Amino acid sequence: MKKLLLSLAAVALCVSVSAQSLMSWDEATLKAKELVSKLTLEEKLNMTHGYNRFFLPGVPSKGIPYVFMSDASVGVRINHSIPDPKMIQLPKKTTQFPSSILLAATFNPSLSEACGKAVGEESRMCGVSVLLGPGMNIYRNSQCGRNFEYCGEDPYLAARLVEKYVTGMQSTGTLSCLKHFVCNNTEFYRRRSNSIVDERALMEIYTPAFKAGIDAGAACVMTSYNQLNGEWASQSKYVIKDLLRGTLGFKGLVMSDWSAIYDWKKVVLSGQNADMPGSNYFYVKRTAKDLVEAGELTEKDIEEMIIPQIATCIRFGLYDRILNGKQYAWELKNKMPEHEKLVSEIAAEGIVLLKNNGILPLQKGSRILLVGRWAKEIAQGGGSSKVKGYNLVSLQKALETEFGKENVTVSVEGYRTDIVNADVVICATGTRDRESTERPFLMAKEDEQLVRDATLNNKRTIVIVNSGSGIDMSAWNENAAAILYGFYPGQNGNTAMAEILAGKINPSGKLPMTIEKSFKDSPAVDTYPEGASLTVAARNPNEKMFQTWTYDIHYKESILVGYRWYEKKNIEPLYPFGFGLSYSKFSISDGKIVAKGAKKIMPKDGCLKVAVNVCNEGQRDGKEVVQFYVAEKNPTVLRPIKELKAFEKVSVKPGEKKVVTADIAYQTIGFWDEKSHCWKVNPGEYEILVGTSSKDIAATLPFTVE
Repeated sequence: MKKLLLSLAAVALCVSVSAQSLMSWDEATLKAKELVSKLTLEEKLNMTHGYNRFFLPGVPSKGIPYVFMSDASVGVRINHSIPDPKMIQLPKKTTQFPSSILLAATFNPSLSEACGKAVGEESRMCGVSVLLGPGMNIYRNSQCGRNFEYCGEDPYLAARLVEKYVTGMQSTGTLSCLKHFVCNNTEFYRRRSNSIVDERALMEIYTPAFKAGIDAGAACVMTSYNQLNGEWASQSKYVIKDLLRGTLGFKGLVMSDWSAIYDWKKVVLSGQNADMPGSNYFYVKRTAKDLVEAGELTEKDIEEMIIPQIATCIRFGLYDRILNGKQYAWELKNKMPEHEKLVSEIAAEGIVLLKNNGILPLQKGSRILLVGRWAKEIAQGGGSSKVKGYNLVSLQKALETEFGKENVTVSVEGYRTDIVNADVVICATGTRDRESTERPFLMAKEDEQLVRDATLNNKRTIVIVNSGSGIDMSAWNENAAAILYGFYPGQNGNTAMAEILAGKINPSGKLPMTIEKSFKDSPAVDTYPEGASLTVAARNPNEKMFQTWTYDIHYKESILVGYRWYEKKNIEPLYPFGFGLSYSKFSISDGKIVAKGAKKIMPKDGCLKVAVNVCNEGQRDGKEVVQFYVAEKNPTVLRPIKELKAFEKVSVKPGEKKVVTADIAYQTIGFWDEKSHCWKVNPGEYEILVGTSSKDIAATLPFTVE
């Protein structure tokens, strides 16, 4: 009974949080000004930077408590040093959720909302008021070590997932912090890179996910390490005041990434609200205090910098929660089993079956040789998103549970004799990605060689790839009997992997990125400065050194990111965006635009409803992702061949036919006009293309904009 009451209390807490009415920004700002008026200049200056690495600053004696924050997007990272145990009592464990890119591969916004809610609940359990996520930088470069924290290459897909994640998280009372604003698309000396990006690409590719998060109510935004068009994002008036607050309409707290500022005068005047973590001024010659004393900044400038920070905490009730001792929701620990189940559910829908020559699903009693890097170890990204987890399920353990311990032999090294004589070989390979590093498109030498040997010497080799983004598979793709992309599946995601191998789960994941045949095909091939070489070191050793030099990254492809690039340049990828196989066979037919008259006309500021039939022609229950793309027939400016504008994941029984509909909104089919600095929709002929990937199109439906 006690457990039931605690569970009910937890549910009541979440309901009350999601249902609460927030005060207006104007009212919160007025209250913030009242608090600021009571502070001394020294206290105001202290409010401009963080406290003890993971706290927003405070003046507790004047009603402004310290606010605890934590990494990361895929769980709550709890390896923090707390100055006073009375401030925060961290639990011993939190859930290791699947990576964000695997979440994106589900093409299921409802799962994204559930994940955000679960992470928000664990944040409350830990006393965390602001979680430093979700991450949403666009996958431009397959070698970027931080892709696993993001939602893939397509801005529409990323936006739909981010808005739901934010909604779920903030329903628990945990504030989300969208990161990293903006164009942090490489980790190679990220503190020295200058992203040179045109206005159209910014608006069409790199900001839609941020806009979606802002519109969903996100309370905080973190600026990025890199420069944008010659100015550090963390202190750029254009980035913060003009773009983020002006064009995108953000009103909440803006914070820097850790140790990312260089000029305090620019910081204060840019619209930045908090320098994090605030303890390292190695890069800064003059502090805000120095500038005020010299008359280059005024006390009013300092007040204007900190007011949005305080107003955000007031609006969302953080100060009241902490002052009243309600920052903990210990009863939420009873929801941990639900969170474990959710990890497996996300993995089940996000693991992508790329190839299957008929070997899958494996027969019961199959004798398996398991080899490779991730046979015994949980595959996970590193850096600020690394969460320890608990009740960890390795692939070995999952296979032994599913197929019987007596039927699974493990040899991490994968000796050739064992491989040749094995009934079935499962090669668990991939990369160990982490922030602040780039890694080569080709796997580490020993991992690449093992996969090549296994697929060459045993035609019944199944390759499982655990990586944060695409890898070079060209040398062994044809020889593999089956390939599954598992990304980083979370603490028990391998259970779902084993059940997919056994046929208990019908795979339904779709690639949220394009996997190219060679990195030479990528639009990011010229990302690195001349003479640069990538290593697999744990961290770039000079990453934190003062910026004695920077290098330019020219986004020459502009809006042609991901599948937009490969289609426009007529480059055949190894696997296209949106691709993923099933144990069922689906067909799409009878596509139509639901509108009056023979000529289908898009109403201005309205939408067109599209309907198709989806039939499961297989023998198993399955899920298919129906993808709706739009193409302009005779564009007046550079446009992609087509762009994703809607998608729907649908569950269909064998022999069943379902109608899937989508609304294509007028506002979504336009382009950003750099002359008028606004969205524009050309009149003319368009098409809606419906399919199961960016390459596999089953229906083409014309319409007109007048």
